[in-house]
Amino acid sequence: MLNLIRAVMFRMFYWVTSVFYVLGAIPLLILPGRGPIMTWIQTYTRTMWFLMHRVGGVEVAVKGKEKLPNGPAIIAAKHQSWGDGFIMFSAVDDLAFVTGDHLEKFPFLGGLLRKMGAIVVDNCGGAYARARLVDDELKKAQSENRRILIYPEGHLAPIGQQYRYKRGVFHMYSAYGCPVVPVATNLGLRWPQQHWRLRPGKAVVEFLDPIEPGLDKESFMSRLEKTIEARSIALLGDERPEGVEIGTTLPDPRN
Repeated sequence: MLNLIRAVMFRMFYWVTSVFYVLGAIPLLILPGRGPIMTWIQTYTRTMWFLMHRVGGVEVAVKGKEKLPNGPAIIAAKHQSWGDGFIMFSAVDDLAFVTGDHLEKFPFLGGLLRKMGAIVVDNCGGAYARARLVDDELKKAQSENRRILIYPEGHLAPIGQQYRYKRGVFHMYSAYGCPVVPVATNLGLRWPQQHWRLRPGKAVVEFLDPIEPGLDKESFMSRLEKTIEARSIALLGDERPEGVEIGTTLPDPRN
């Protein structure tokens, strides 16, 4: 009963806090530069991290952050939970991120993404979209010495399972010419995918050893996937879900 009350309270705080920060972001869109809006976004994500812990009872430890290189890097992370983004934006300053163009369809959000310097990919653009990503978005991010967050599966994965890793992360790795830092997590144990109810307890988001530039596509994709998935499964420990075949690759939900 107590956990249910905490979950309801967290959901209430979640929406009130989100609406407050969204409304507060509107006047920042007209200010020059990205600095004010990025500071505001990071304040929002750190508030959500605080609420996850103090209200929802989810204590998240970030490990291995010292493995992040100084300067440009690509952060390729496991995506199990709606809370992943809150933790990543809280832990890494001035973070760019890759998202699909579907988010631009929501009122106000498109302008916010552009102001933040998000890398928006045309989901239906194919080779043309990848070329534009390399020619425009990545070069701009590199000139600003930024770190880029990408979720290479492209979807929120159930605990202990995965989706096929998309090749776009290799195109970024090849074009950006900088290390890729894999990130493993077990946060899905505490906040599964987009579920409204949190499960109190400890969780880990862990930065792993960087993958240096220079690998071919097959070697890079294999190493990235095996590194992230093996460590994410290991982080489950004794809490592996019953009735789930660990390590299963799921079909793309958009097919």
